[in-house]
Amino acid sequence: MARVNPEKILEYLAQEMRPALEKAVRDAIPGATFDARALFASFTQEVAKRHSTFEQVPDSCVQT
Repeated sequence: MARVNPEKILEYLAQEMRPALEKAVRDAIPGATFDARALFASFTQEVAKRHSTFEQVPDSCVQT
């Protein structure tokens, strides 16, 4: 089992993840108005609160 830091992964992939989160919210809540950067920052903070610094994931989730 590999150990990963979810918050660091989100920060690293922010360029790809932020637009995906924005689209998902807009699709789920048509007409919603929000700042996509603030939404992603809040999401990242919530992930950090709910998960320990490192989480165990199956080796199949990690390629080295």
